[in-house]
Amino acid sequence: MSHLWTSQEMTAAMEGRPVGALPEGVNGISIDSRTVGEGDVFFAIKGDRFDGHDFASVAIANGASLLVVAESKLPALGRLTAPMIVVTDVLAALEDLARASRARSEARIIAVTGSVGKTSSKEMLRRALEPSGEVHAAVASFNNHWGVPLTLARMPASAAYGVFEIGMNHPDEIRPLAKMVKPHVAIITTIAAAHMGNFKNLNEIAAAKSEIMEGLVEDGHLLLNRDNEKYGWLKKRAAELGVAHAHSFGDNAKAEFRLLNCKLLPECSTITARIGEEEVAVKIGAPGRHQVQNALAVIGAVHLVGANLAKAIHALAGLSAEKGRGARHTLKVDGGSFALIDESYNANPASMRAALDLLRDAPVRLRGRRIAVLGDMLEMGRFAERVHRDLAAPLREAGVDLVCLAGPEMAALRNELGTDIETVYRDDASGLADYLTTVLRDGDVVMIKSSLGIGFGRIVKALLDKYPALPESSAQD
Repeated sequence: MSHLWTSQEMTAAMEGRPVGALPEGVNGISIDSRTVGEGDVFFAIKGDRFDGHDFASVAIANGASLLVVAESKLPALGRLTAPMIVVTDVLAALEDLARASRARSEARIIAVTGSVGKTSSKEMLRRALEPSGEVHAAVASFNNHWGVPLTLARMPASAAYGVFEIGMNHPDEIRPLAKMVKPHVAIITTIAAAHMGNFKNLNEIAAAKSEIMEGLVEDGHLLLNRDNEKYGWLKKRAAELGVAHAHSFGDNAKAEFRLLNCKLLPECSTITARIGEEEVAVKIGAPGRHQVQNALAVIGAVHLVGANLAKAIHALAGLSAEKGRGARHTLKVDGGSFALIDESYNANPASMRAALDLLRDAPVRLRGRRIAVLGDMLEMGRFAERVHRDLAAPLREAGVDLVCLAGPEMAALRNELGTDIETVYRDDASGLADYLTTVLRDGDVVMIKSSLGIGFGRIVKALLDKYPALPESSAQD
């Protein structure tokens, strides 16, 4: 097995100082001592809460064959005799290795940002590109100042395609990451009200997302959502930055990658789209109108990097929603079963509406109810009360029978709903979990949605622990 990196390559890329008998090379890169693999290099990064140097011995015990540590921390490592590459700053060294990875790669690189849909689009791209060659993409949502360089440094030299997700919650975060990744194709999925506590308006969010354009390689391609209200602003910004090729996707008649027909089904969607001069029929394994929009961008990117379009379209049929992002479970309850839609990973006003659309379109059996279990949307700043209150209208439009709320911000929605819809409010996720495990019945459809920090994953776990999954369930570990 060839190494991901030789120790010599790493030392040179990071301008590090070797200490001890370094292994010939490493098989992987880790920044978490708990999950380090046999033969990995462990980067002892200092984070907000933990310092990786404090866990260096744990990393070695768990199989790491090499450490990257800071010069200033050497005295604190005491008698640790493991092989090391000593650097001035460990995160900066990881960034240097990431740049070296990009420089050696011949892969076609796609980067995705946007207010919603980043991770779903990344996973769609992974699946769509796999039939055309080796794909390297981030695990989970590794889209920040350490996740992006870690993912880039992990990219094998043999990869044919690289897919990167780039996120932000402040201005000037995307720019350095995009310049590190240097994509051939950059996608901005949409501009919506997310992280509003750090921005005055949507224009500022659009400006922050547009930073991805600055990383495009010369002659690179940009994909914009033509149905989004900030399309014109983004197109103008692309022209100002000298982006060579700006493309669009969406329902709009002028979109280059255009939706012609769409049929939304409970478990999937079928669409017809125009890709250049060609009309294609696509089945998307994950349900929801928002996934249709993501798929248009993905198909456009596949076309632009020259991958096999027919194989990509076939692969999208096998897509399924991920844990916390629309994963569906069919669970036994007295006298029958109920459906659980797990949207507990994150939430902002746009993704809340998309999740309520999923609930609206889900079939309800017999005496079943549509139940929305909603928690706070974080980072909304001075807009918090308004955006939570504004969920009342989409809840009514979705035909929701029971609304279960938790979190201080959701009090505004509780007050707005009044007696229109049966509403239950608890202080936190645990309170709602205790309530829900006593009231569910045959035919119900339960959709759970909140920002990750509110902890609604505990409600999902409580339901999965109490109610057995049916064999045909789409449950994921």
